[in-house]
Amino acid sequence: MRSPLTIPWVYALFMRVVLQKVTRASVTVDGEALGSVGAGYVLFLGVMGGDTSAQAALLAEKVVKLRLFDGEGGKINDRTVLDIGGDILVVSQFTLAGRTEKGNRPDYTSAAPPDEARVLYEYFIGKLRELGIAKVASGRFGAAMQVELMNDGPVTLVLDR
Repeated sequence: MRSPLTIPWVYALFMRVVLQKVTRASVTVDGEALGSVGAGYVLFLGVMGGDTSAQAALLAEKVVKLRLFDGEGGKINDRTVLDIGGDILVVSQFTLAGRTEKGNRPDYTSAAPPDEARVLYEYFIGKLRELGIAKVASGRFGAAMQVELMNDGPVTLVLDR
């Protein structure tokens, strides 16, 4: 049997979200506040080449239906972001496409071209609103952003579709 360390890495290249449950979060660009949220999620969204609106829709539905908030009587993981009336901050992050199996310089060639990624990023944000999230804030696509957040839990998940 081969050691797990000798088996080559196989990367599934799908739209990817790093979800952080937060008590508050904000994003700025060049000192300009673009968006802020209260309790809910910060989603760092990476769009890969070949991703589709169907994948974005499935990922948005998964985010909205995840049970990560405590319910009545302290029952853990009982309620969704919709159940608590929570907010979502979405930040585009092409670096989620980074591959590091060769060398020390990440390879971002798996990321979707900017024009394609922007369309799916905006579609994803619209889908979250369509699914009932009242406050969806966002960063500026393609910009160097500063994100400040207070992770709650801490809870951090990686989701892909």
